[in-house]
Amino acid sequence: MIQGERVFDTHTHIGTARHSGRSFTAEEMLRSMDRHGVDRSLLIPFPVVDDYRAQHDLIGAAVRQWPDRFAGAACLYPFVSEQAFAEEVQRCAETFGFRALKLQPMYQALNPVSKRSDFFFAAAQANRMAVVAHTGSGVPFSLPSLYIAAARRFPDVPIVLGHAGGPLLMLECVVAAEVCPNIYIEVSSLMPHHVAELLHQVPASRLMAGSDLPESVETEIGKIFTLAISPEDRRAILWETGARLFGA
Repeated sequence: MIQGERVFDTHTHIGTARHSGRSFTAEEMLRSMDRHGVDRSLLIPFPVVDDYRAQHDLIGAAVRQWPDRFAGAACLYPFVSEQAFAEEVQRCAETFGFRALKLQPMYQALNPVSKRSDFFFAAAQANRMAVVAHTGSGVPFSLPSLYIAAARRFPDVPIVLGHAGGPLLMLECVVAAEVCPNIYIEVSSLMPHHVAELLHQVPASRLMAGSDLPESVETEIGKIFTLAISPEDRRAILWETGARLFGA
């Protein structure tokens, strides 16, 4: 807890990344969480890995060992066969209880406007997962507005716009959230005044805090405490929205 508030970090990564060379273990994540006062984290594989099944197994083991501290997300290259994709997402849900499916369009160029992407959102729907989509860098498929089409085709699937557009594209997130009640916004990368601006347009019940990388935890979580907002809104951003989507 931080200042009496529970904290759910809804955007973290463990495992080993081929694209950046980063490597972070569940034990290191726990130590970072304890140091910064984070109660619970959503663990997401890095977007480019040697073996996505092995990374899912790593996260699944962490979720099983520390179920009160971690929730899990799947992330795999979407252009394997649709059957292989669906089977792996189902495995993650049934074996490990994963709560989310991540799309990183910088490395996974799936067009969310096209109905050819329906298999991705259908897999999330079938397994009662939220979709977490990286937005911001990586255009065109990381444009927040593109997720309006998918959100309308799959109104029962919560779609989280990660990084809130970067913040260059933050206003696209606002438009998307205003027209689609199943769109949520994760606010890592925004300056505090951007979060305050978001709150004028999007309720706190659809906003959530995330850090992305361990070096950013203090800044990304701490900025929510700098805002002149109600205790109810702060509690929603720090804990309640994430807990509702990803489980507490």
